[in-house]
Amino acid sequence: MTAPKVWVTGASGFVGEALVLRLLLGRKYAPVAAVRGASRLLGLCPVARFEMGASSAGQLAGVQIVVHAAARVHVMRETADDALAEFRRVNVDGTLQLARSAAQVGVKRFVFISSIKVNGESTPVGHPFTAHDVPAPQDPYGISKHEAEQALHLLGSETGMEIVIIRPPLVYGPGVKANFLSLLKWLDKGLVLPLGAIGNQRSMVAIGNLVDFIETCLEHPAAAGQTFLVSDGDDLSTPRLLRRLASALGKKARLLPVPSKLLLICAAAAGKRAVAQRVCESLQVDISKNREMLGWVPPIDVDTAMRRTAGHFLDTQKS
Repeated sequence: MTAPKVWVTGASGFVGEALVLRLLLGRKYAPVAAVRGASRLLGLCPVARFEMGASSAGQLAGVQIVVHAAARVHVMRETADDALAEFRRVNVDGTLQLARSAAQVGVKRFVFISSIKVNGESTPVGHPFTAHDVPAPQDPYGISKHEAEQALHLLGSETGMEIVIIRPPLVYGPGVKANFLSLLKWLDKGLVLPLGAIGNQRSMVAIGNLVDFIETCLEHPAAAGQTFLVSDGDDLSTPRLLRRLASALGKKARLLPVPSKLLLICAAAAGKRAVAQRVCESLQVDISKNREMLGWVPPIDVDTAMRRTAGHFLDTQKS
């Protein structure tokens, strides 16, 4: 029996590359890495040139499933004059162009990697986002992802192509970059961090758990037409996150108990209010739908995921 061909966009990125490697190891699927430029996957699996907004119908012949992980991602220092228009050009128009090409050649299922930002930016402690909540995106990135979801569902209803939406929160794991990498560097250096008094709760998802969930959604009959939130199922306060991550590094977190309100005031004065909000506020997601509908539970616990992340970081620092 021929393995179903899975076309993965953004396969040179953090999530896309991890998914392709996962599918290669499992040997149940035949992944094709769709990338804009060079890829470390060359020689491991077929690699296709992919440009958002261009027709891909000719490349998708024989593909049963598309996983669309490529996107214009949330940026801290926006340079575009019209950020929303630029996000829409890539994340809405580009996504819809790809989905139309997929439907045209008979792709059965289109899995869209969206973002928890479609739900909103924060939650009260103990009141997590659910997949059934009314979307409330607040920034151009979240708005563009929501509009792409809506366009995909409409296309699916018109063509019969099955649409699956996955909204992850912060994704971490070996090779993580951005703010999570900064935390690793600060903890490894033993810096004193003024984050010991934050009483929030944050949901995150280890890259291993995310790609396991994506694989579950590739063909599960109950996933068709659904939207899912995904996490490790173990929410952490910022101080608890830092202590567990420091332990994985073989260090001790040095935390000062500075009140959150004072942190936000100081961050606002320094032009870093958005960063401070992510550190101080809560953002929890409810993954009970995943268990009930798909029988999925996160296979990797948080401490194991942190050890893998820290181990890769330390190995990279040494090399």
